[in-house]
Amino acid sequence: MGSERLKTPEESDNPPEQKSALTNLWRMKKYLHPYRYRLALLWSMVLLNIVSGLAIPPLVGRAIDGPIAHRDIPGLWAIVGVIAVLGAADALLNLVRRYFQTTTAMAIEADIRGALYEHLQVLHTGFHDRWQTGQLLARVTSDLGMVRRFFAGGLVFAITSVGMIAIIMGQLLFIEWRLALIVLATAVPLLLIGRKFFREYLPAARSEQDQSGEVSSAAEESALGIRAIKALGRGPLMAARFEKEAEELRSRSIFKSMIASRSWSGYDAIATAGVGGVLVLGSTMVAGGSLSVGDLTAFIMLQLALLWPIEASGWVMAHGNEAMTAADRVYDVFDTEPAIKDRPNAKVIDRSEVRGELVFEDVRFAFEDDSREILAGVDLRVKPGETVAIAGKTGSGKTTLVSLPSRLNDPTAGRILLDGTDIRDLKLENLRSVVTTAFEEATLFSMSVRENLALGRPGASEADLEEAVRVAQAEFVYDLPYGLDTRIGEQGLSLSGGQRQRLALARAVVVRPAVLVLDDPLSALDVHTEELVERALAQVLRDTTALVVVHRPSTVALADKVALLHEGRIAAFGKHSELMASSPEYVDVLSAESEEVAA
Repeated sequence: MGSERLKTPEESDNPPEQKSALTNLWRMKKYLHPYRYRLALLWSMVLLNIVSGLAIPPLVGRAIDGPIAHRDIPGLWAIVGVIAVLGAADALLNLVRRYFQTTTAMAIEADIRGALYEHLQVLHTGFHDRWQTGQLLARVTSDLGMVRRFFAGGLVFAITSVGMIAIIMGQLLFIEWRLALIVLATAVPLLLIGRKFFREYLPAARSEQDQSGEVSSAAEESALGIRAIKALGRGPLMAARFEKEAEELRSRSIFKSMIASRSWSGYDAIATAGVGGVLVLGSTMVAGGSLSVGDLTAFIMLQLALLWPIEASGWVMAHGNEAMTAADRVYDVFDTEPAIKDRPNAKVIDRSEVRGELVFEDVRFAFEDDSREILAGVDLRVKPGETVAIAGKTGSGKTTLVSLPSRLNDPTAGRILLDGTDIRDLKLENLRSVVTTAFEEATLFSMSVRENLALGRPGASEADLEEAVRVAQAEFVYDLPYGLDTRIGEQGLSLSGGQRQRLALARAVVVRPAVLVLDDPLSALDVHTEELVERALAQVLRDTTALVVVHRPSTVALADKVALLHEGRIAAFGKHSELMASSPEYVDVLSAESEEVAA
């Protein structure tokens, strides 16, 4: 790739606009559709919850003006009984509602997370090269958690608050419209505070979430590189780097919290002042005989009930803003179109019918952020069952070339044919079951040896696994505590480099592909083991078309022919002995690699 890396969205100097963030949150409604009936039931319970709770204050006022004022004990008990039933119904509805609310929101979160993970799997390798792993992890975990909390709490509270405010204001206007005007007057400063809150909180929330991704990246890099950190004695340096990122996150979090705290304090002060105003004017009206004690009590109870949705509006706005910025970050990924995908009418080929002829026709390649061509017109034909070694100096594009047959990258020009068919006309999943690649850097997963071996072919038999282990000279797996069922840990770091490489090679062999691409899979092996692996691998490659990247002269023994890659083109092609006699460049390459091995 080029020396400059493209900026990811979190590195941009421009924060998201409110309109964009709100739009992205709205786009997530499609994930609510499968749960529409559960949501309809939930909203029904919310409405019943509101009605049952707000029916109590008028009953209290009626009890004061009626049975209590007239000392009607039986009548008082009747009202108390109704209040008790309404209170019990309110509590039961609240319990059931919260259950539906939580389970539905978690199901929606799981669906979005599954869709996001699936989308990450289809994005090309260039996307993953540019993005920090910690930033992606933050989107899959904490950002989706914020969206879920909004669906589970913020959205429900928002609807509940609007419903409560509407019903309470109707009741207040019915009881005494003059006192209700005082309550309505408090809406003006509340709206002004809310407007300022929205304007300031959104960029602050996005800034905090982006920095959270940076902290995740720093922690992830330290965990993966712990051996190098310890070996170089750079623990204090990495700790200082992490502390710097964590301190920045703390500062941004405090700044965001201060914005919320100022707004919520303003809500409380204005709402409390409204209660005080109603109490003073209401007491005067009671003293003058224009308002009963029961009505004033009911009014005050309803106004106090109004404090909760007013105070909750600050919480709802905070969670709504965080959910909007989280949705905006999530759609940074969702809106990235896969650069490598199936063409319309892409077909599937049967493995048994594949001969394995691989042809490169004027293949060119340059990374999307770099105009320089790494491959500048490669023409190469690999016959069925033939093994071709790719030789070339460091940086000549060998690894890039062998990443093309399985479409880990696509040529920027030219085409690659498999048995006469452009590989872009084949289904990706099908192509990668026919063309398998083993890389120099062996990647293993935190699962058992058996699961790692069968990753590319889950239906592989025990005999298939044993044969692959034998070919890769990986019999050491049988000496592990639980044999093939031993869990090898994250990235297989409990194994040596040579052991990891042999397992990765065995995994490629298990697939039994028509075309096997090996990017110097023997570089971490000692000379004796390499010889044994090459001898066994030669038997496997007899009926398989293979491309083998050569970094060590000894690996040439696996090949029928050698292709010399120079300045982005095939500079020479033929048998090893022929090239040694006819190509000085080839001799120079092998000589240089021999010196590197000796060193």
